[in-house]
Amino acid sequence: MKVMQLLPELNSGGVERGTLEIARALVKEGHQSVVVSNGGRLVAQLEAEGSTHLTLPIHKKSLSSLWQIRPLRRLIQTEQPDIVHVRSRVPAWLTHFALRGMPAHSRPHLVSTVHGFYSINRYSAIMTQAEKVIAVSDSVVDYITTHYPQCPPERIVRIYRGIDPKAFPHGYQPSAQWINQIYTLFPQLENKFLICLPGRITRLKGHETLIELMENLQAEYPDVHAIVVGGADPKKKAYLDELEATIRDRGLRDKITFVGHTSEIREWLAISDLVLSLSNQAETFGRTALEALSLGTPVVGWKRGGVAEILSSLYPQGLIEVDDRTALTDAIKRHLDQPQIVAPVDRFRLDEMCGQTLALYRELTQTQ
Repeated sequence: MKVMQLLPELNSGGVERGTLEIARALVKEGHQSVVVSNGGRLVAQLEAEGSTHLTLPIHKKSLSSLWQIRPLRRLIQTEQPDIVHVRSRVPAWLTHFALRGMPAHSRPHLVSTVHGFYSINRYSAIMTQAEKVIAVSDSVVDYITTHYPQCPPERIVRIYRGIDPKAFPHGYQPSAQWINQIYTLFPQLENKFLICLPGRITRLKGHETLIELMENLQAEYPDVHAIVVGGADPKKKAYLDELEATIRDRGLRDKITFVGHTSEIREWLAISDLVLSLSNQAETFGRTALEALSLGTPVVGWKRGGVAEILSSLYPQGLIEVDDRTALTDAIKRHLDQPQIVAPVDRFRLDEMCGQTLALYRELTQTQ
C-alpha cells in the first residue's frame, strides 16, 4: 500500500507531528509513505525514518497556489498512491482540483483529517468532502455534524490523537542534574508548589486567569508558584509586555515565572505539582493535558473541547465549568491541601491511533 500525505509545511505543530507518526507506522508495516509539503525542519527526520518527501509550495492561502494544481496532478500520476490523505485546507483544495482532472478509474482514495475547529464557510467545507473524514475527537465530530450537515455521518471516523506512554512514563522524574540546572536558572522555584500553564504566549491560553488565580491564592498559600512554559513569537511581544506589567502592578513578580520556549516540556510537566488548561477557546484534542496525566501530574481545566473528553475519561475531578473562577480556585485549593493521585493512563495511545488509521486505509483500498 502506498499513502501520500499532504500538508502545508513540516516545521512544528500537532498536524506535522501526526503526519510523521503515521508515516513512521506505514514504513514499520512495510508500506510506502510519501509526504508532500513546502518543506521545513522536520523533513530530515521524516526521510531518516524511511519516508519520501516531495517539495511543492502548497502552503499559501492565495490564488497563486492554483498554479500548483497541475504539478500536483503530475505528482499523483507519477507516484500512483493508493491513498491521498489531506491534513489542511489549501492542500485539500489543490488535491480536489488535481483529482478532478484525472480519469475516475485512476484516482486514489481520498482521506482528510479535521484537526481544528475551522471558521465555518465554503473554504473550510472542503475538509468534509473526502471519502473518509477523520475527526481527532468527539468535539470535532460534533463540529462537523453541526456545521456541515451535508457530510454523511457514516463518512466521519473518530480517531483520537495519541501519545506514546513510553515517552511520558507514569511517575517519571527528571535527572538531578536537570533539576539543579533549573534551580540555578530559576532559584525562585525551589521548594515551591508549582502550578504550570503550558502553551505559547497568545491571548487564547488563559494567562489573565492564571494571574487572577495567583492573586487569590498568595495570602493563604505563600509557597505556590506559577510557571508559564512556552515562548512568545516576536509578534506577541506586546502581549507579553502587557502580561508582565499586570503581574508587576499586582505585586506578583516573585510568584509567576515565564520560562520561555522549551523542547523539554516533559521535564517541566513532571516537576509540576499541577497543570492547568485554561484556553479561551475549545481545543480539538488537548495533547499537553494528556501528556501531563500520563506522567502522573494532575490537570485542572475548563470543561470544553478535547480537554474535557480527556479529563472526563482520565481525571474527572479536574473538570471545571467554563469560566467558573470560584470553582477553579476551590479545585486548586483541594490539590494544595491534599496531593491527588493520577492513575496510569491506558487510553489515547499512539499505537491505537496509528492502528486505526492504517486499518481505515486498508478498508478503503479493498473497496473499488
